[in-house]
Amino acid sequence: MDMSTELHAEVPAGSAILRALRILESLAEHERPPQLAEIAQAVQLPKPTVLRILGTLEHAGIVAREPDTKRYGFAERLNRFAGQVLLSSPTRATRHAILEELVEQIGETCNLSIPNGNAVLYLDRVEASWPLRVQLGPGSRVPLYASAGGKLFLASMPKRSRDRFLSQTPLIKHTPTTLTDGKRLTNEFNAIRERGYSIDNEEYLPGICCLAVPVRNSDGKVVAALAVQAPSSRMRPEQGLEFLPHLRDAAEQMTATIDW
Repeated sequence: MDMSTELHAEVPAGSAILRALRILESLAEHERPPQLAEIAQAVQLPKPTVLRILGTLEHAGIVAREPDTKRYGFAERLNRFAGQVLLSSPTRATRHAILEELVEQIGETCNLSIPNGNAVLYLDRVEASWPLRVQLGPGSRVPLYASAGGKLFLASMPKRSRDRFLSQTPLIKHTPTTLTDGKRLTNEFNAIRERGYSIDNEEYLPGICCLAVPVRNSDGKVVAALAVQAPSSRMRPEQGLEFLPHLRDAAEQMTATIDW
């Protein structure tokens, strides 16, 4: 008997632990934060039972209820935990090797990131051998709306989720070129979907430009972003376009390392 079989044998199907896991899985499967009735229907449990478990998870900082909507989503504690799990994934070495090869091909720093709450989480990063560089290693987080990878994730979201993000998230102007107007950001997301890549033109860090392409899982969903990042003195956005073929080839290779 393997370990997973032993665990299932020891934990009754109706245990509070497994019911809580079923509820968390239900939250992850919904495109938008679900309401209590939707969760209860998905996990086939009575509403009072689901409400009690959600209350415990909310008290623990694992889920959070949206103000005025009575919808439930993941809280910051679980977002941090999920990020740490992916940072230590068994496929980390393979992903790093793909990044190393990409950096050798194009000669600039490259990173792999995922959405994590209202931010982008760097899963991995390989620096180019230039004296001028930015220290944003694995585990670093930057705002979704002010990064190439983040805007890529927002562009791929369902419109309702994207609109909710724009209405609820403080859009801070980090640099003179940060997009903080909802209409301009919406136009940017439309352009990203049409062209298949995203640009950060000094929108988070002054003097730093980025170009990102999507990494998709086997279902075609955008689950990560592969980006090149360089000082604007070496790479303006239009110059970064020459790296697109290499980035897209590496993104296809990354798909095989994605186990979520």
